[in-house]
Amino acid sequence: MFSSQQQLKMPRKMVVIFGVSNVLWMVFAVSQAFKMEIFPEHRVVAQIGDVISLTCSTTGCESPSFSWRTQIDSPLNGKVRNEGTKSTLTMDPVSFNNEHAYVCTATCASKKLEKGIQVEIYSFPKDPEIHLSGPLELKKPVTVTCLVPDVYPFDRLEINLLKGNDLLKSREFLEPMDRKSLETKSLEATFIPDKEDIGKALVCRAKLNIEEIDFEPKERETTKKLQVYISPKNTVIFVNPYTRLQEGGSVTMTCSSEGLPAPQIFWSKKLDNGNLQLLSGNATLTLIAMRIEDSGIYVCEGVNQVGKDGTEVELIVEEKPFTVEISPGPQVIAQIGDSVVLTCGVTGCESPSFSWRTQIDSPLSGQVKTEGTKSTLTLSPVSFENEHSYLCTVTCGRKKLEKRISVDLYSFPRDPEIEMSGLLVSGNPVTVSCEVPNVYPSDGLEIELFKGESLIESKTFLEDMDKKSLETKSLEMTFIPTTEDTGKVLVCLAQLHIGEMEFEPKQRQSTQALYVNVAPRDTAVLVSPSSILEEGSAVNMTCSSNGLPAPKILWSRQLNNGHLQPLSENSTLTLTSTKMEDSGIYVCEGINQAGISRKEVELIIQVAPKDIQLIAFPSESVKEGDTVIISCTCGNVPKTWIILKKKAETGDTVLKSRDGAYTIHKVQLEDAGVYECESKNEVGLQLRSLTLDVKGRENNKDYFSPELLVLYCASSLIIPAIGMIIYFARRANMKGSYSLVEAQKSKV
Repeated sequence: MFSSQQQLKMPRKMVVIFGVSNVLWMVFAVSQAFKMEIFPEHRVVAQIGDVISLTCSTTGCESPSFSWRTQIDSPLNGKVRNEGTKSTLTMDPVSFNNEHAYVCTATCASKKLEKGIQVEIYSFPKDPEIHLSGPLELKKPVTVTCLVPDVYPFDRLEINLLKGNDLLKSREFLEPMDRKSLETKSLEATFIPDKEDIGKALVCRAKLNIEEIDFEPKERETTKKLQVYISPKNTVIFVNPYTRLQEGGSVTMTCSSEGLPAPQIFWSKKLDNGNLQLLSGNATLTLIAMRIEDSGIYVCEGVNQVGKDGTEVELIVEEKPFTVEISPGPQVIAQIGDSVVLTCGVTGCESPSFSWRTQIDSPLSGQVKTEGTKSTLTLSPVSFENEHSYLCTVTCGRKKLEKRISVDLYSFPRDPEIEMSGLLVSGNPVTVSCEVPNVYPSDGLEIELFKGESLIESKTFLEDMDKKSLETKSLEMTFIPTTEDTGKVLVCLAQLHIGEMEFEPKQRQSTQALYVNVAPRDTAVLVSPSSILEEGSAVNMTCSSNGLPAPKILWSRQLNNGHLQPLSENSTLTLTSTKMEDSGIYVCEGINQAGISRKEVELIIQVAPKDIQLIAFPSESVKEGDTVIISCTCGNVPKTWIILKKKAETGDTVLKSRDGAYTIHKVQLEDAGVYECESKNEVGLQLRSLTLDVKGRENNKDYFSPELLVLYCASSLIIPAIGMIIYFARRANMKGSYSLVEAQKSKV
């Protein structure tokens, strides 16, 4: 057995063979039942940085014990994990320290088994890298380098460099390794590119040859497509129209150059000090509005990755006479409140100077802004102070030119406004006003008023204006509308006449459609079946009214205080089951914008007598000599007759009552008996009766006591009060009564 140092000095192939052939297979106390297996068997190949696990397992022993060691007793450089009949040695990550023969020992009681496995390592992690010493320029030598990084063992590395299908260079690295380490190996080759190389590819192919080791990949390669460059040449310039120009003119220069890849074009101008001023990166250079200082030498260069080529042209710019233009023109019409910009422009002068003034030397009342060959005078907002002639003076060198522009003002900002003095009602005079606001100059204004196509009024305003000001002018006229005017249109046409001034709009108009109203009239009410009904009957009251627009119908009921209680907005008011309380005056109103028309109808509900009350006061049982009042009342029944009778076998006696009350002073025994009240009207009658009991006094003596005195005194006060109550109750029954609560229950 060799030491580890001796193994490092031996060739790699011999070390592997020697290590495997010298693994000790020792088995102690072997029995057929106790067996041992190791996985992977004999040999494993791992890449540096990966993770591998060696597993040792036994059969035929319930509780074996395991141990791991290297064949040369170096550190394991891994983690051992025992689980029952299995033991695992894990190396994470694999490094140079794991390149050993490992032995697993399993012990079961007095029996011991051993098995070994060889761990081989390598490194071949990346594809080769291709590097060029510079761009591939036609007919110029270039060096290509192929690098293979982090290789182990490099003494088995082979590198081939190909151009297309042609081998440029090949190399095997057979030199001995002094130590275990990752090495980067390279191969260099020099060649001269030609046109045939365009489109070809450089291929760097690396192989790691390790005998009897099965690993992937054994071979790696990298491809790089060849890009062959040609330096720019044959650079030319085309000028359109000419190289000699007038001031303010334009010129277009186009440059072309040959090369691979196609050269990029750069335009520059040669300065007085010989330096170049970059102008453009386009093939075409266009110069507009040329000036004297634009004269000079212009240089075009074609440039790509491997070189440049240039040519030049000289441009000559000659002086041109300058002109002055003022806009919008010799005259501008502006509306008061707008903004006006007067522009004075110069052509043919490099550095003009400007000045503005009014023809009468009044303040400009505006803002001047000058930029290069243009000067503007902004009047914002335009007012009466700006109604002048303005002069723009331009100086260029010793020359001076002047242009004039006139600013005229007007104000005609809005359409006329039509107003009526009131609602249009047929037959009622109405005044129409047509108003034109904020007019200037007002002496040129004309207003015309049309009804349909007929001119009904016109007016002109020719009076002199004392001062410049905005004025509101109007036209008024009165007419009597008729129903025939409905659908016609009122047109107010305003025209502003200002000489030959051009402005928009010169006329404005407003329209208003006429709608003539007719006040409600001929209001009528139809009651079905009648305005006099029996209680419980149904009644329909239908109201109609004429007018334009069609009147709205409103039904109300007149209350005792004269106010109206609204009931319905339908033309027909229906009471489905009338009651006595529904009696009263009902009012129908026809209403529209032009007025109101009213019609009243009285509804009378007749009811048979009911709720009769017949009472004796103070009681139905009295003593002889007392005073008794017998009273009969009938509630809520108008026009009811009440008759009081005393019943007897020989015949009834009609009593003289007053408002249904009959008084007996000092009642006697013969006053005892049955009393009857009969209440009747045109609809029906009702009866009530009571029995009066009179008790005689002892020994037929007048009986007088303090209690009786009190009774007499009370009677003298109570009897008149009862009489008044009965009287007013009768009056109420005669006139009828009305309940707001009950009225609201009616179905309309």
